[in-house]
Amino acid sequence: MSEADGFSRCNNATLRRTARRLGRFYDDALAPSGLKGTQFGLLFQISVGADPAMGAIAEALIMDLSALGHTLKPLVRDGYVETFPDKDDRRVKRVRLTPSGQAKLDEAIKLWSVAQRQFEAMIGAEQAAKLRATLDEVAALKLELPAATPSS
Repeated sequence: MSEADGFSRCNNATLRRTARRLGRFYDDALAPSGLKGTQFGLLFQISVGADPAMGAIAEALIMDLSALGHTLKPLVRDGYVETFPDKDDRRVKRVRLTPSGQAKLDEAIKLWSVAQRQFEAMIGAEQAAKLRATLDEVAALKLELPAATPSS
């Protein structure tokens, strides 16, 4: 790899750089709603589930439970989401949108749609669909390194 290439051959660096750029774009688009892209994604994930368990949301978003809890806190504080124990297993915490959470999501979806259309106009709808499909494939990989062996 030459110095001119930078990290362009590094999948991780390229993906992180792109994620920051795209994340900033969607955060800016969602700013009038007061939500960040991560919060919008979480509200959307909650809305498509039937009072989903926190563990199921964390798994779907590939987050650990503590990160999920951290992202949920302001949404609960602002009255957009409520948590409650599962009726059959009180150790399981479930979440649902409140009416104001659904209204906030509806507002944010309109803003997100503008950004989505703008991104797809720039890269092409077909290319954007291929990108999402490829990224979904990557997210589904079971990436694990072999156990390290001591050097001799």
